[in-house]
Amino acid sequence: MRIGVISDTHGLLRPEVFDVFAEVDHILHAGDIGSADILVELESLAPVTAVYGNTDGFDIRGRVEQVASIDLEGLLVTVTHGDQFGRPDADVLAREFPGRDVLVYGHTHQPKLELVDETLTVLNPGAAGAVRGDGIPTVAIMEYEPVLPPRARIVPLGQ
Repeated sequence: MRIGVISDTHGLLRPEVFDVFAEVDHILHAGDIGSADILVELESLAPVTAVYGNTDGFDIRGRVEQVASIDLEGLLVTVTHGDQFGRPDADVLAREFPGRDVLVYGHTHQPKLELVDETLTVLNPGAAGAVRGDGIPTVAIMEYEPVLPPRARIVPLGQ
């Protein structure tokens, strides 16, 4: 299974996302979506599990939850924007969402891939839309086969 991971689009879905996510089986969006149109465009590529972020309006909040948990072929994934924890980190998320294989979050606009306790993958794909400072837009790709641990990588956009 190939999973596209995106966050912090803030209403901007860069064309490069369509190339990077061309062969994904599922997409996870970790909030600050910006417009329901973003979800419609992503759904044209693959099924989407999304959550709202702190800047999302009532249109988005009426469509998605603050936290989503999903079983993807035996891979237990929780997605949250993370703003409810201030500036979230892997340890806080691992405590808040025990028993998961993968925790996906956004909010910080900083891409991060971390292994906790040798079994839990914590992933922030960075910001795909508006970036802060001298950051570059990024997404992530995660690959999963039921007999192996998930593998993920951060993918810069527009490089």
